Amino acid sequence: MSVLILAEHDGKHLKQSTRQAVTAATAWQLPIHIVVTGNAIDAIAQEAASISNVARVIKVDGAQFAHPLAEDVANVITAIGKEYKVILAAHTAFSKSVLPRAAAVLDVAMISDVISITAPATYVRPIYAGNVFATVESADALQVLTVRATSFDVAANGGSAEITSLDAPVANTQSRWVSEEKNVSDRPELASAHVVISGGRSLGERFNELLDPVALKLNAALGATRACVDAGFAPNDIQVGQTGTIVAPELYIAVGISGAMQHIAGIKDSKVIVAINHDPDAPIFRYADYGLVADLFDALPQLNAALN
Repeated sequence: MSVLILAEHDGKHLKQSTRQAVTAATAWQLPIHIVVTGNAIDAIAQEAASISNVARVIKVDGAQFAHPLAEDVANVITAIGKEYKVILAAHTAFSKSVLPRAAAVLDVAMISDVISITAPATYVRPIYAGNVFATVESADALQVLTVRATSFDVAANGGSAEITSLDAPVANTQSRWVSEEKNVSDRPELASAHVVISGGRSLGERFNELLDPVALKLNAALGATRACVDAGFAPNDIQVGQTGTIVAPELYIAVGISGAMQHIAGIKDSKVIVAINHDPDAPIFRYADYGLVADLFDALPQLNAALN
């Protein structure tokens, strides 16, 4: 028996979270296989094959995967799933739409957002916005789970896995891809950035004006609170927190963020947290390594000037 990992990529390269899922999979000390779905994905399959501890890469190349739908990817998983002891993926929007569907068809439970694994079937996952950690044991013969990528190290290169091809299943007819809108940025990807600077709703319409110069100098990714996104000051793809992206950078700078638990749940694994807030009683200061009580409209320009 082996462990199967659902790979995620951007059409050119594997996402870092896939490498972290490989590290999580080593807990079982079983052969690790990666399934890569997409269209014209030879280079991505080769990249997956180079990851240390990976024994096999299963390439599923089909036109319907150029813009993958949950139904089509889940069909791939269910077609080969019973051959494995464990099926896992990083806890991302992509896998959260695929694995529950596959688990239902395979008639097993799915355990989500795992942060610690005791093989063969015991897991720790946060609940109540990270205030409580639940230990869960599964009795299913096939384990299906997603792991919080930031809780695991990035697997290194050094492998030379076998690459095999699997015929793509017939495309589903119940749903279809229509269009997508992407925010293209030269900044690092939020989930894997070494530095993240996030702003709260109090930045208002000056969100980008104040944060962009600092982010540029620090080569940082931009983040935002849910309140800031809901108010329309920032796009929803940079939302940080329990209902957004969970981050664990070397440095996290929280500007004008009060520190609601839903946001803290998404940043608490950061190595160093710096908070700037005018309210000395803001909850964010309880989690910050460094805190500055100041008006952010004065502090950010001063910080930007100092970085010059």
